[in-house]
Amino acid sequence: MYSSFFKFYFISIIVLILFSVFTIKTAGNNIENTVKIEDGSFVWPLPNNHIITSYFGRRNSPTRGASSYHSGIDIAATEGTPIHSCVSGKVIWTGFKGAGGFTLTVENQNIQVSYCHISPNYMCKIGDIVASNSIIAHVGPKNVYNVTGNPYHDSNGNPTNGATTGCHLHLTIKKDGNAVNPLDYFE
Repeated sequence: MYSSFFKFYFISIIVLILFSVFTIKTAGNNIENTVKIEDGSFVWPLPNNHIITSYFGRRNSPTRGASSYHSGIDIAATEGTPIHSCVSGKVIWTGFKGAGGFTLTVENQNIQVSYCHISPNYMCKIGDIVASNSIIAHVGPKNVYNVTGNPYHDSNGNPTNGATTGCHLHLTIKKDGNAVNPLDYFE
C-alpha cells in the first residue's frame, strides 16, 4: 500500500516539474514575439481606472518642471493601485527619472512602455521578463523623500515624485524611440 502511494507521489512530482519547466521555457521563447504595436494587443495598465486627466500632446503645464508637450497620458489613480504591464517584454529601467519620478520601463522589440510616478518598491528588476497583464508596480505617492538631487517640490516645499501635483500613472509608449499617443493602441 505504501509502495503504491510513494510511486504515485514520486511520478506526480516528476510530471509537475516537467510541466513547469516546459511552460516556463515555452513562455520565455515566445515573449519576444508576442506584441507588435500595430496589432492593438495592449493591456490597459489600470483595469479599474479609466479617467484620463491629461492627454498626449500640447497642454498647459500643470506644475513647474512639467513639459508643455505631454509625451504620454495621465490616468487618475490612488496611491497603491496595482499597475499591469501593457505588453510582455524585458524590464530595461527602474529608478528615479527626472520629471517622471520613479519610473519602470518595459521593452519589446521596437516598443518601450514607461510607467511613471510609481512606487519605488518595484515588483520586478532590470533584466526581468514580464508577461502582459502581470502586476509590475503600484501607483506611487505624491511625495517622496531621500532622493538625491530631486528638484521637484510641492507648494509646501515637500519633495514630489517627479513633476506631479498628485497620485496618478503617467504612461508613455515609444515606437522606434519616438513617443506615440498611447490611446491609439488600446481597444
